[in-house]
Amino acid sequence: MDIQFRYAQHPTEDTLRAVADLYDVYGIRRVRLNQSDRTVLVEYDATRLSSAVVFQLLRCAGLSVTEQISPFAPASAPAPAPAANKDPAA
Repeated sequence: MDIQFRYAQHPTEDTLRAVADLYDVYGIRRVRLNQSDRTVLVEYDATRLSSAVVFQLLRCAGLSVTEQISPFAPASAPAPAPAANKDPAA
């Protein structure tokens, strides 16, 4: 399963090393940082870990994780119905 988080501060060298060490955690398959977007994508085994545990692992590694990003685009609101043309002359 993939989960993506946004983080606030750019990681330090020590934080990057600690994030790389997450590969040693049983159930973590891949960790990808996108420093330009300040996001981290984690592929993990959902039978071994929960999203809350992944969040805590990233925080313990020193990454300033702030929120989970939904994998789905937000649904757009339906367009309002056109107003009926009420012509007083009709």
